[in-house]
Amino acid sequence: MAPKVRTKGRSSALIVLGLAALGVYALDQTAKFLVVSSLTEGSTVRVLGDVLQWHYVRNPGAAFSLATGMTWIFTIIAAAVVVFIVIFAGRIRSLAWALVFGLLLGGVLGNLTDRLFREPSFGLGHVVDFITTPWLIPAIYNVADASIVTSMVIFMILTIRGIGLDGRRAVREPVGTAHDADPADPGSTPAPPLPAEGTPATPTQLAP
Repeated sequence: MAPKVRTKGRSSALIVLGLAALGVYALDQTAKFLVVSSLTEGSTVRVLGDVLQWHYVRNPGAAFSLATGMTWIFTIIAAAVVVFIVIFAGRIRSLAWALVFGLLLGGVLGNLTDRLFREPSFGLGHVVDFITTPWLIPAIYNVADASIVTSMVIFMILTIRGIGLDGRRAVREPVGTAHDADPADPGSTPAPPLPAEGTPATPTQLAP
């Protein structure tokens, strides 16, 4: 791959990653601001009956209100994830993988902002959760949580399909393909050489 092509691919991936992260972060923080300023903690607003509801709570634990009481640990983990993505971003060429890391970065930054700057104290802040879909997930979450889960789903799809960070799909060699003899394997047999041009092939060379 030519250097210009690699540079262009990396630039496009970084743009997608940055826009996805910025979009998720802005949507998450805007939604939380509206919830905190307009709803009373513990109140419920039915948006679509039992399908979609707003239920404002403050969560000291992980996503979906899990592992409460471990706020500092999740703050450190979130900060480490952010640093890792920023360092790792330069290796991404695939737009799909850029979207994965962008969604993950935006979601992690959204909840990390809450932990750093919301009450009760720096690093121990409670995350604002407000989305509830009882028919789908018996938990309360937010835009950042949904973005992180979405990134994991796309991650699994790309991994199953064998798509690398450069956007190329891994090619699996079919079973039974002839190889040259492996010096490390005494039992390996080299593939018969092809006849020179204009020379009739022997029955051994024509055998499947």
